[in-house]
Amino acid sequence: MLSTSKKRWLAGAATLAIGAMVLSACASQREEGGESEAASDVDSTFVFGSSGDISSLDPAFASDGESFRVSRQIFEGLVGVEAGTADPAPLLAESWEQSEDGLEYTFQLKEGVTFHDGTEFNADAVCFNFDRQNAFTGVAASQSMAYYWGVIMRGFEETGTSIYGGCEASSPTEVTISLTAPFAGFIPALSLPAFAIQSPTALEEYGADEVGGTADAPVQSEYGQAHPTGTGPFVFDEWAPGESTTLSAYPEYWGEQGQVQEVIFQVIGETTARRQALESGSIDGYDLAAPADLGALEDAGFQLYNRDPFNVLYLAMNQSTGTVEEPTPSNLADIKVRQAIAHAIDKEQLITQVLPEGTETATQFMPDSVIGWNDAVTEYEYDPEGAIALLAEAGYTEANPLNITFNYPVNISRPYMPNPEQIFTNLSSQLEAVGIVLTPVSSEWGEYLDEMQGSRDHGIHLLGWTGDYNDPDNFVGTFFGLPTNEWGFDNPELFDALTEARGIATEEEQSAAYQAINEQIMEFLPGIPLAHPVPTLAFDARVAFYPASPVQDEVYNLIELTE
Repeated sequence: MLSTSKKRWLAGAATLAIGAMVLSACASQREEGGESEAASDVDSTFVFGSSGDISSLDPAFASDGESFRVSRQIFEGLVGVEAGTADPAPLLAESWEQSEDGLEYTFQLKEGVTFHDGTEFNADAVCFNFDRQNAFTGVAASQSMAYYWGVIMRGFEETGTSIYGGCEASSPTEVTISLTAPFAGFIPALSLPAFAIQSPTALEEYGADEVGGTADAPVQSEYGQAHPTGTGPFVFDEWAPGESTTLSAYPEYWGEQGQVQEVIFQVIGETTARRQALESGSIDGYDLAAPADLGALEDAGFQLYNRDPFNVLYLAMNQSTGTVEEPTPSNLADIKVRQAIAHAIDKEQLITQVLPEGTETATQFMPDSVIGWNDAVTEYEYDPEGAIALLAEAGYTEANPLNITFNYPVNISRPYMPNPEQIFTNLSSQLEAVGIVLTPVSSEWGEYLDEMQGSRDHGIHLLGWTGDYNDPDNFVGTFFGLPTNEWGFDNPELFDALTEARGIATEEEQSAAYQAINEQIMEFLPGIPLAHPVPTLAFDARVAFYPASPVQDEVYNLIELTE
């Protein structure tokens, strides 16, 4: 029999008003709480309106927010996030110690935890997972698949560049992970779903590493499509691609199970449709409310909650075609062309016309709350005449205009990019006003990410980032720490500066180093940081508490319902 929520999801019901939403000050997103709270007096199915489909059920092969939203319900890592912050907190590891040279981390593990298939969580399982990712080859090791391991660990075993030095299980509850080079952000980086600990039994049984296709069109393994197995509060039930993902509560969960016994992530790509679904009662809540909808939602009595803008929206400029191994410079390799594009853009107009109220102008590729933000960084003021002059110096005139491809995603909303089609239209008109000829190319979200990260078949494009944790390397290190298909440049001086900064121990030294790096980036100008948009969530009246997080580390066993 269908639950009430499922009936609402499928058929709709009367519009409900929004209730209060409270922020938690508890120690971590998952609290050990023993028995589940009785859910008999509430409809225990929670339906969330997702802005896009997931790309993989294997978090090691995902880098997008929608996949991670689901992953955080199924999987857990050694390190979690302090509630309401971007700071690390114990999760499957109860504590850890770092060696004086910064190369070894010894973790004390939680006891009595099982994976959803009954496999015991222990130190051997931890080592299996870390060794597994370092051993990725071929398509599995491409930027479109194991993105986070590649950028954080700086490569894989086969490339000879990985900073992963190995893993040793000294007992079932103690494990030591070694690095070959210091990395100040290692512990907070482990809070990423990409480093979640998965069941070794399930990974082997369902061929988790047997991925196919190509780097720009990868094919997930059987495990990544239908058998994700973690230690989290929810078990995977079903993924209907393009439609929904369904999870159910794990009865043997080590922590607090909570009221929610079933979660349905319903894909609703169009922003207006998500609003209408909430108004009709078809869903219980959604993220990334469109700026144009905020007034109507507020007038209708729905309460809106704004996350702090721990993100950046940018316009990337790919400097080469071909491959990393055999690059061919594009017209965007000319610094005068990149400077001209920067001067052609009026960021204030973009923010005023299409981005949410409260959005801040971006001057660099990180928000001002991150260590190393530089208040004196080089900026490129709106100057269309100057842009035209720079284009002429580069050889582009009205008779011989600059022709570039402008890639953008469709049918998706991200915290940093709530309305990509409108952002594209606004920026296109500004660039065309200085004589640039654009070839627009749009793609659905999953395909778009594969194209931007797995190939160099793109020119300028819209993308962005929501910080995973409060560390500068998570922003500029992720973007510019090594050659990538997205940006298409080779800048050893910048790469070396970022590598050195990763290993700095003190916050004071880090701040000075990253301030210099931010200036270096803006002089080189690989792209244009545009804005720090404010993401907005909206919920149904029955949702009394939602564990909102600036880094979206939101686990649904903590949701509180009133009916």
